[in-house]
Amino acid sequence: MPLLKLPGDVLTRPERTLLPPGSLERPWHWLRSKLHRPAAIRRLGLRSQLPGIRRHADRLATLDAQALSDERDALRQALARQGVTPRLVRHAFALVREVSRRELGMAHHDVQLLGGLAMLGGRIAEMHTGEGKTLTATLPAATAALAGIPVHVITVNDYLAARDAELMTPVYRALGLSVAAVVHEMPPHERRAAYAADVVYCTNKELVFDYLRDTQLLGRHRHPLQAHAARLLGELHDERLLLRGLHFAIVDEADSVMLDEARTPLILSGPAGKDALDIELLDQALALAGEFEEDAHFVRESGQIHLTERGREWLTERAQALGGGGWVGRSRREWLIQQALVARHHFQRDHHYLVRHGKVQIIDEHTGRVMADRSWEKGLQQMIERLEGCEPSEPNVTLARLTYQRFFRRYHHLSGMTGTAREVRGELWRTYRLRVVAIPPHRPSKRQHWPTVSLARQAEKWQWIATRVQEIAGQGRAVLVTTVNLADSEALSQRLAEVGIEHAMLNARQDAEEAETVARAGRRGAVTVATSMAGRGTDISLEDEVKRAGGLHVIVAGHHDASRVDRQIAGRCARQGDPGSVELVVCEEDALLDELTEWQRRIGQLPTRLKRAQRRREARHARERARLLEADWREDEQLGFSGKSE
Repeated sequence: MPLLKLPGDVLTRPERTLLPPGSLERPWHWLRSKLHRPAAIRRLGLRSQLPGIRRHADRLATLDAQALSDERDALRQALARQGVTPRLVRHAFALVREVSRRELGMAHHDVQLLGGLAMLGGRIAEMHTGEGKTLTATLPAATAALAGIPVHVITVNDYLAARDAELMTPVYRALGLSVAAVVHEMPPHERRAAYAADVVYCTNKELVFDYLRDTQLLGRHRHPLQAHAARLLGELHDERLLLRGLHFAIVDEADSVMLDEARTPLILSGPAGKDALDIELLDQALALAGEFEEDAHFVRESGQIHLTERGREWLTERAQALGGGGWVGRSRREWLIQQALVARHHFQRDHHYLVRHGKVQIIDEHTGRVMADRSWEKGLQQMIERLEGCEPSEPNVTLARLTYQRFFRRYHHLSGMTGTAREVRGELWRTYRLRVVAIPPHRPSKRQHWPTVSLARQAEKWQWIATRVQEIAGQGRAVLVTTVNLADSEALSQRLAEVGIEHAMLNARQDAEEAETVARAGRRGAVTVATSMAGRGTDISLEDEVKRAGGLHVIVAGHHDASRVDRQIAGRCARQGDPGSVELVVCEEDALLDELTEWQRRIGQLPTRLKRAQRRREARHARERARLLEADWREDEQLGFSGKSE
């Protein structure tokens, strides 16, 4: 039985065809997701593969460079001829391990081999932070690529995609494989060349938008048989497409990419033209929204803004005074005023967006990074630009729309790795049919979790952190302080500057200096203030003096939307057996408490209330993803009924 299960004609089938689950299948998978537990390594038999890998590795270590190249060529031919069988996988893993030892001075240890086997089997490997997931990914990626299968290694941002591709290039090249990274700035011809590589490192957003661009180009030839017929007729030219298909994917930080960022669909848009933008109508809506009173005319519920009955009546009266145009129809005017209320009362500067170079740029709520080429749709972007005094950008029209749930299910082989999958294992199964495999740590963790500190006011929190930072840095340790948003990071930075504490900043405004900031963060007495940008994938290397003094100390200045983000930030310290400590600082003014009702905010100690609010927000986000998934299945069923399903 092969470890890697792909259809025999995978290279001629660009993607997997989606079949909606039946009426009995859905509740069955829902029940399984509720009972789902991380798959045990012993039950999967992964450990039984290790002795064979070691035997191959011992033999390969005795070969010279030429003999190792001959071994590689023979293995490549065997994989192409026989497929990815357990015997050949053991050989391939040993080869990748030996090449990595020679090229990088790092040989994969047993838990990395187990993680690689789990991913090759189409599962999510939950590996502790600092266990070397970047190196682990080379095992399944190189094995599949040696078998002739195009591989995508997908991660959360351009920095990590470029960094990981560069770090692992010596391994792939020594194996005779080509490797490339796709990042935001690349023009189409460079993207096309990068996707032609055997192993491609890219971000989820760039990949999905490139896929949507290809679907626009394919038009009515989306189905593989239709595309093949179009090629024969000369109606379709593959050299214009960016991707080679969706064959084999390894998703790094899988819970973030496949769940946290999957609450809203990705929309490919094109310019609608200046004539489509009615500035006067937008200004009227914004002015009118400024007259609306919260609780009287609108309410906030579960992170959304809704008009009250009194607000609807008042809107009808005001709309009559404004005359015709966009205020005539009830649905149209209610939608318009809701957009204006969202612009005025929901989205906050330096939290949801920043203004730079005279433009409104969206901040990714999950990564803390700027999404320079993204914009809100349906006039919301232009409303916020008017509020900020910026020149309104050209409005867009939707060309294509796709959810992450639908996109990732199209891969013939889907797998992933992360340090925080246990909490969402049921949802990963329910959405993607992916099981989570808990991989044990290579070395016991030395991380110390200090007691949570509770304060009354935000100003007190910044002062307390400044005092703590001065104390810890004075001991010769490095300190990382993470805040929930950009505005908080700048408020803390200002307080540190006032008391004379030198520090580095890492947020959406300083994203260009990210690599340099991270490189300095592990020095003796270094203080770094960051948003969640310093979370997933950030490896802070410590000087020996810092390790002897106690390692990196992480201060988490407030809970994030998901407890998994907090865990990822805590995982920046005490990596790979190093010492380190982490503590949480919260206050009564933390925005997360807005998730609770007035009476809920009065029950229990502050840490308890914040954890309750965090769980409520996590549950709300999970419901939003479930609704989107259900809408996806309904759309598939409708397309199938109409004969247009793919």
